[in-house]
Amino acid sequence: MTNTETNTTIIDGYVGLLENLSPDNKLDLISKLTASVKTDLGDRKSSFKKSFGAFESEKTAEEIIEEIRNSRLFTREIEPF
Repeated sequence: MTNTETNTTIIDGYVGLLENLSPDNKLDLISKLTASVKTDLGDRKSSFKKSFGAFESEKTAEEIIEEIRNSRLFTREIEPF
């Protein structure tokens, strides 16, 4: 069974469960699902936008370079033959 067929089966199962709901309950469910989708889409867009931008620091470029170089650890040991 492919992913699309599985999703269709799941959706059909939910539709079967929801057939017995009153029209008011169905409308309430629709509004809640719509709000949920809008929230999900908003979170995705904002998290995508947050991944871009400039690095902010009070340090100069030279200070940052110096800090990076000083934080390097060389633990390589050459084993004798």
